[in-house]
Amino acid sequence: MADETSIFLGASRKPDDSYQKPEELLLKYANRHGLVTGATGTGKTVTLQILAEGFSNQGVPVFCADVKGDLSGIAAMGEAKDFLAARAETIKLDPYEFQEFPVIFWDLFGEQGHPIRATVSEMGPLLLSRLMNLSEAQEGIINIAFRIADEEGLLLLDLKDLQSLLANIAGRADEIGAKYGNVSKASVGAIQRSLLILEQQGATHFFGEPALKIADIMRTTRDGRGAINVLAADKLMMNPRLYATFLLWLLSELFEELPEIGDPDKPRLVFFFDEAHLLFDEAPKILVDRVEQVVRLIRSKGVGVYFVTQNPLDVPDTVLAQLGNRIQHALRAYTPREQKAVKTAAETFRPNPDFDAMQAITQLGVGEALVSPLQAKGVPAVVQRTLIRPPASRMGPLTPEERRKLINTSPVAGLYDETIDRESAFEMLEKRAADALKAEEETREREAEQEEEGRSRWTIPGFGDDDDRERSSSRSRRTPRRSNRQTVTEAAIKSVVRSVGSSVGRAIVRGILGSLKKGF
Repeated sequence: MADETSIFLGASRKPDDSYQKPEELLLKYANRHGLVTGATGTGKTVTLQILAEGFSNQGVPVFCADVKGDLSGIAAMGEAKDFLAARAETIKLDPYEFQEFPVIFWDLFGEQGHPIRATVSEMGPLLLSRLMNLSEAQEGIINIAFRIADEEGLLLLDLKDLQSLLANIAGRADEIGAKYGNVSKASVGAIQRSLLILEQQGATHFFGEPALKIADIMRTTRDGRGAINVLAADKLMMNPRLYATFLLWLLSELFEELPEIGDPDKPRLVFFFDEAHLLFDEAPKILVDRVEQVVRLIRSKGVGVYFVTQNPLDVPDTVLAQLGNRIQHALRAYTPREQKAVKTAAETFRPNPDFDAMQAITQLGVGEALVSPLQAKGVPAVVQRTLIRPPASRMGPLTPEERRKLINTSPVAGLYDETIDRESAFEMLEKRAADALKAEEETREREAEQEEEGRSRWTIPGFGDDDDRERSSSRSRRTPRRSNRQTVTEAAIKSVVRSVGSSVGRAIVRGILGSLKKGF
């Protein structure tokens, strides 16, 4: 049976149909990644469960998604059942002991586990563009937004930060376009609509602070077992784009934060991608390249990545080539695509002369699988038809009460439950707008004061001033009406004024007027 250097998977069938040879996954090569495939109902989830149990008992933390809710039972003690006991006896698993495992429950929506959050800046422009399925031009604007946020010291933490920054960019389109290229207001509007859809789908729960610390999914218990991090993904599956982007973000964070350690004796963390096809469905090439790069390079960080999906064709060839440990459950071959999948799966195994792998894949029973882990020196083992061992923990989900009790007593209780909303781009841009509005109002008031002051300085009473006009009007009502006829003196003065064109002439006229006034 397995020791401290391996995980016991089950027993392989001999030519006489007996199960005696143990099949094991060597921990030294567990960071070379793996693939678990098979049709619905063939036992993939139980295989994932016994792998997680094995890694935990060897002190390796695990992160996996619980798509159907069945995997939560790994936190509870297994229950004796006849078919489990019969399988344990068949593969000579003695003793077969039940066990409960240290589990931390997570949930992006904060309903069935501790909330998982990431900031918009941590997500980055590439993954955000993938999340919103943006066009090339729209992706360019997202890149411009991140660049401006860096240059102007604007923190992008949650969705409202990005939304307010995009609105600010649209208002400064001419200024920004001259430096970074055209910023179309129509494209900005399309991005804002995509963000609104994300908001309605619950992405506001994911973007924000406190952001997940990688160390909190790499915990071990006092007795040396690795924590099993279970992500509630049943609701998350309703938005596969968010699910895929989150998992890729988490892998990228692991890659960026963990130091290089080469090939350790056992992984530092094992990561399971359940329903892996969601990661690659309609994914642009640049994103597939990113997945391939992370999978290829994260091995040297001591992280093993295992893809769990129905069909090996769901995983691109460039990624498939990086997966050394293979477990293949039954596949059906009713359609041409299914037949191609069976052929592809069979051809990836190192042949066994005792049986035809392609034929065996269609004949496997529930709980059986073709197994080919890496052996000494990293060479794939000859494929074996294997009966997978029964799990030590409960098969089936926890009750809501059991789950809530474990959430309340988990080692990260209270660390992520409350949202923190510190000053970031949204608040900073609002303050800028308020300051600009205040400065504009002050400028208008100052100009109005200067204009009023100018009028009072240069207006001559009786010659255009409103108050003087009112006083003149009042006097006119109290005095007899004057004749419209001009006096001889007035006519002479007007004649002189019309005949004078030079400044000297006007000065003379003003002198005459002054003399006449004194005479009157």
